[in-house]
Amino acid sequence: MKSTYSFILFLLFCSGIMQAQQTPGPEQTKPIIIMNATAHLGNGKVIENSAIAFENGKLTIVADARTIKLDMSKFEVVRAEGKHVYPGFIAPNTQIGIREIDAVRATRDDREVGRFNPSVRSLIAYNTDSRVTPTIRTNGILLAQVTPLGGTVSGQSSVMMLDGWNWEDAVLQEDDGVHMNWPAPFRRGGWWAAPGPITKNDRYDDQIEDIRKFMDEALAYTKADKPSVTNLKFEAMKGIFDGSKKLYIHVNYAKTIMEAVLFAEEYGITPVVVGAKDCGSIADFLKEHGVGVILHAVQGLPVREYDDIDLPFKTPSILEKAGVTYCFGMTGAWEQRNLAFQAGQAVSYGLDYEAAIKGLSLNAAKVMGIDKQCGSLETGKDATLFIAEGDVLDMRTSKLSHAFIQGRKIDLDNKQRALARKFSDKLGVDIED
Repeated sequence: MKSTYSFILFLLFCSGIMQAQQTPGPEQTKPIIIMNATAHLGNGKVIENSAIAFENGKLTIVADARTIKLDMSKFEVVRAEGKHVYPGFIAPNTQIGIREIDAVRATRDDREVGRFNPSVRSLIAYNTDSRVTPTIRTNGILLAQVTPLGGTVSGQSSVMMLDGWNWEDAVLQEDDGVHMNWPAPFRRGGWWAAPGPITKNDRYDDQIEDIRKFMDEALAYTKADKPSVTNLKFEAMKGIFDGSKKLYIHVNYAKTIMEAVLFAEEYGITPVVVGAKDCGSIADFLKEHGVGVILHAVQGLPVREYDDIDLPFKTPSILEKAGVTYCFGMTGAWEQRNLAFQAGQAVSYGLDYEAAIKGLSLNAAKVMGIDKQCGSLETGKDATLFIAEGDVLDMRTSKLSHAFIQGRKIDLDNKQRALARKFSDKLGVDIED
């Protein structure tokens, strides 16, 4: 029965990909200016009546529209009174483009066999024709850190623009970092729908020792002038030690977060912690050690049964007050369409609105080391941005009218909207987005 169900899903997937794909946005040919929108710059600042211009894919004007004089005949003008402009949001730690249908193994290309796979690159598996991607862009996600899964060292992520003919077109930051899964001190039996009892991980110390052995061997290889034999796994680790790549450690409990950070520091590395469900309780430690955080879904449950049930909602505010650089994250692929609403949940629990926008844009860019190129609306940066008719953090009012990636206008249609139109026509009713 299970195999039959999976086969049917696979056939549906195949029928979907045989349909015409959306054409990537054309290169910008004329300067564009967006007038009179409220601009949320992504760095905590707001311009109530803005003029945002870009040319050749780069922002050239970010100003108050009331203070500048321009020859509008030189621009393609987008009138946006009553609307809002935001920098393109960034989805960290996601499987967009390397996972299509969760229930169909043939459509998941997000992991490799084995425990230590730093040479695995999500970049070359990235599928620009994914049917999921347009549904993500609809809610303002224009960049994504595509990340492999599995094992102790999963491989290397890359930051991709969600538009392009192929992965060579789409890549923004190639092989930005290596992802390591830190062992958990406890294990829960069963599965997600029927969790079993929590038991101690008796192999925890041995697993840490395996990581130490791998790191020691990789460091020794890096220091060798001319290794007699090329080791692709250790070659991939060189950037971790020379600072050209980030080390992302996936870890959740407060104690193990601290252990992982101190472990990395032994090798001269300041890591980024991913997931970090328990990070609110050690915010001062993270700030002291300069550690960036990619949060797990804010709309979730706390780590311990006796924790405040609202603690995940409050964690961004706790990190913000402590001065920790953090960004919002979720696992999976299609789930990223709800990323902005995770930030909206945090706003309801004490986080400043503009800080939430920063956690979706500039902070994410800082965590990934791409903030000089994108993440905020500042002159000289990429023109990767969108216009929303309402509050993009509120699912009731979030609706995009325009989106641009490096100045290219992006098609905001998707399969779900097409289905809504189809059945609106059939039923003679208006089905909203």
